[in-house]
Amino acid sequence: MGTARRTWLVIASERRELEGIIRRFGKSNALSWPAEFARESEWNGDRWLLIANGPGPRLAGQALEKKIEVNGIVSTGFCGALDPALRVGDVVSEPPLSLDHVVSTAEEKRALREETGASIVEMESAAVKRKAEEWSVPFYSIRAVSDTAFEDMPLDFNLYRDADGRFSRTRIAWAAIGRPFTAIPALLRLERNCKIAARNLGDYFAHCRL
Repeated sequence: MGTARRTWLVIASERRELEGIIRRFGKSNALSWPAEFARESEWNGDRWLLIANGPGPRLAGQALEKKIEVNGIVSTGFCGALDPALRVGDVVSEPPLSLDHVVSTAEEKRALREETGASIVEMESAAVKRKAEEWSVPFYSIRAVSDTAFEDMPLDFNLYRDADGRFSRTRIAWAAIGRPFTAIPALLRLERNCKIAARNLGDYFAHCRL
């Protein structure tokens, strides 16, 4: 007798955080969902709902306002390393430190590591975990490192969030243009790191068993 088909709900902040998963899973279909991005895929006999609705707890919570029947909820995407041993692309599946702002400097990362002992920091998992508890389903955090404990962000991205908490790519681009010799190379490096992180997340999901 075969294993029953399960449904997993995977929440990220941005579409690009899900691209490695979608690439590994193969075919996916658009999903009607109150979110910026929503796809449905099949993998290893299970149904996967892949959702992205923007950074921070508020937007993550909005994407999960309506309860549906799932076997578990996964908070995924990129994260900043607080543990100096972690490298770009490392996948971490332990509870993260979840804040409603981007940790922009290596100095703040060091302070948070000393204060909390957490290995990574991100922005959505706390809200997603609360929703999993409300729905009485298992919660998982699966994150890939996009910036190490020693790295500053190219810009303070918190300055370029709109009223809903989303990042304005236009304002970020203009800010980078104003610092062409520092911010632009750093943004390009971060983009490369994010592609590595997305690819590794895809590999992890392709082989994991929740």
